[in-house]
Amino acid sequence: MNGTVKATGSLGRERRQAYLLVAPAVLVLAGVALYPILAAIWLSLHRLILVFGERKWLGLENYGFMLGDARFWNALGNTGYFTLVAVSVELLLALPLALLLNTAFPGRGILRASVLVPWAIPTVVSAKLWAWLFNPDYGLINRLLPGQDINWLGVPGYALHAAILVDVWKTTPFMALLILAGLQGISEDLYKAARVDGASRWRSFVSITLPLLKPAILLALLFRTLDAFRVFDAIFVLTEGGPANTTETLSIYAYKTLMRAGNFGYGSMLSVMTFLCVVGLSLVYIRLLGKEGRG
Repeated sequence: MNGTVKATGSLGRERRQAYLLVAPAVLVLAGVALYPILAAIWLSLHRLILVFGERKWLGLENYGFMLGDARFWNALGNTGYFTLVAVSVELLLALPLALLLNTAFPGRGILRASVLVPWAIPTVVSAKLWAWLFNPDYGLINRLLPGQDINWLGVPGYALHAAILVDVWKTTPFMALLILAGLQGISEDLYKAARVDGASRWRSFVSITLPLLKPAILLALLFRTLDAFRVFDAIFVLTEGGPANTTETLSIYAYKTLMRAGNFGYGSMLSVMTFLCVVGLSLVYIRLLGKEGRG
């Protein structure tokens, strides 16, 4: 009996000590993450224009107005299209790149370091670099391509795909490294056993590599999808959402509403909707990862 009481008391002390150790991190997270989210939700329920000193409680009127806001749906469509195309292309490029980086050959270390260069360059710097390359008058891309010069960043249809190209160039190495980590967790004994059974490389890839690589691929897709959905800096430097709002994403629309129009209520509502979309995507991927873990 006494032993049980002592064990219970010891467990309680350890639990209290754990809470005390975690408390500072929880307070920091609450200050830098939870409070801004709650503040944005509160502001989204108001009409707040600081320039005119106007502040009025609206309740859910901002959200009701959003349902009929064509610009919001256009920004949501641009964001979804950008995310879907960019992440899909990055996955198609990252998988063979990761397989190459996982192969033993002379100079592999140099190649692994070199593929990190685009990802290591700050996004604003890389976007400005590509803006010069896309310049219709003296850009290198028009000089290399035959035919008539194209205004890549000034023509609807071209601009969003140019921004996707920049994102793919910069973040494919990041996805490749995540997949590479998954590849290195696959035991070589499985491939040896497959070769003994007479399996070809393609058969080994389909039957061994892909099934065991699914959790790593889903994790890479999770990180990249969330990052791509809230894209701001690359597109803002390239086009600022133009031409004619054809590259305007939710983040850029929220920024323009908040900082340029000065409408903090509706701008906060746009930020909240972006956050909710990201949370929804996170839940989908987490559920898929949970299924893979149970499988």
